Amino acid sequence: MNELIKMGLAAGVMAACFVTASVPADAFERRDGEKILVSAQRQAVPTMDPSVKYDASIRTMQQAMYDGLLKYVDTPPRIVPWLAESFDVSADGLTYTFHLVKNAKFHNGDPVDAEAVRWSFERTLTLGKGPAWMLNTFLKAENIKVVDPSTVSFTLDRPFAPFTSFVPWWYIMNPKQVMANEVDGDLGQKWLVENEAGSGPFKLARVEQGTLYELSRVDDYWRGHQGKLGGIIYKLIRESSAQRAALMRGEADLVTGLSPDEFDQVAKAKGIVTSTQPALTAFGIKFNTQGKLTSDLNLRKAVAYAFDYEGLVKIYNGRAVLQTSPFTDAILGKIDVPGMPRKDMAKAKEYLAKSQHPNGGIELEYVYVQGLEEERLMGLILIDSLKDLNITVKMVPLTWANMVARGSKVETSPDMIAIFATPVSIDPDAVAIQYHPSSQGAYYGVHYLDDPELTKMIEDARFTTEWEKREPIYAAIQKRIVDLQPEIFGMMRERRIAYRDWVKGYAYSPVRMTEEVDFYPLYIE
Repeated sequence: MNELIKMGLAAGVMAACFVTASVPADAFERRDGEKILVSAQRQAVPTMDPSVKYDASIRTMQQAMYDGLLKYVDTPPRIVPWLAESFDVSADGLTYTFHLVKNAKFHNGDPVDAEAVRWSFERTLTLGKGPAWMLNTFLKAENIKVVDPSTVSFTLDRPFAPFTSFVPWWYIMNPKQVMANEVDGDLGQKWLVENEAGSGPFKLARVEQGTLYELSRVDDYWRGHQGKLGGIIYKLIRESSAQRAALMRGEADLVTGLSPDEFDQVAKAKGIVTSTQPALTAFGIKFNTQGKLTSDLNLRKAVAYAFDYEGLVKIYNGRAVLQTSPFTDAILGKIDVPGMPRKDMAKAKEYLAKSQHPNGGIELEYVYVQGLEEERLMGLILIDSLKDLNITVKMVPLTWANMVARGSKVETSPDMIAIFATPVSIDPDAVAIQYHPSSQGAYYGVHYLDDPELTKMIEDARFTTEWEKREPIYAAIQKRIVDLQPEIFGMMRERRIAYRDWVKGYAYSPVRMTEEVDFYPLYIE
């Protein structure tokens, strides 16, 4: 996260325009007859590298500049061919053969061929960062083969039913461009922080880190464009109130991440369109299950039963629903878990009495994103909820980067940490794997849960191919996770995306993160 920047567009980006709040000017810039859409968002884009990292802001930029073999669209979400016009699966479920489109090309004019696909997957697997976790337990780089210039095959170590559900997030890079900028064997990581080597509908035009990121349209994009748009300016505006003001004054065309109150205000305004569809994203307050205090299951249960869950819904002005499982509602095989904790002080005190601190008298640390008012309010709910247990809460705001750093080691991970986690697939493996030891240290694995029974179930389920056999395993997994209480299972919020009515083509798919936007279909009418 970055500090609040001054209102108005950066110098050189937009011509000065003085308007009243009641008569907004068009936010988009006109440049050589083209319109540039301004998207005001709250989170910086620290790297563009598809192999290294992803979050809502990074993935918003990545999917604008890169293509994958497959892509998620629509709701309910479905996977459609993209760089691959089709694929085949061998009878034993081990080999996937992708047949590429013939007209795709990178931004420098090089063709997108099978070797580029092979190299891109190999690079991500080799670096072991970003999306590598999705496939690296059963796919080795040497088992990705170029059959011919437009055909590439992947042979898995063992059948993995969700394989294609993860493929859309593995973007294809131009190996010639990346390796031409390699430094000291880094496979181009330094260069790709603020450069790109993609084939997507937009190319990177400018980076002013912490202020704005500009994309220009690829006129001859191999899939074409829906409407006229010269490019995108992704402008960083840290505060929700400043985002709302920019939208209402016509200084921004589209904003994400407005606070619930700010969103409700703009939703009533003339000329504003809102998107409030539910997301796969779940909010939870994760415990460090190996921490000094929160390693005590009974203490975790006590806190979970003391928590005021309805307070979460109130924070979002009713635009949220409580979880009834560790799995969010659109995940395949999701069940309503019996005995899901809700506020019950009698139960809370029963569990506390069985804990190592039966009379309370302890302080728990709660870490949340600095400047994110919703998470601060959640901390206040925690403080109020735990008073009757004689437990105090120390609220610690940190930048997102520092939160991730704190949670990356079990020794430094706090007692409780506020986390929004979005599954990258509707397959249940995308959620279950967050509670596997392999996820420890990632932002969604800061609970450091390590339960042999659960681990075995997760591994059995992900490598079972028939859904009728997988489904009951995932039902048992959901129940086991709730029994272990690695977090206060919270709620699923609605998206809060608002845009001017001249913005057309906005497309929704619940697989995307709550504040993630697919720029490709957007245009200005």
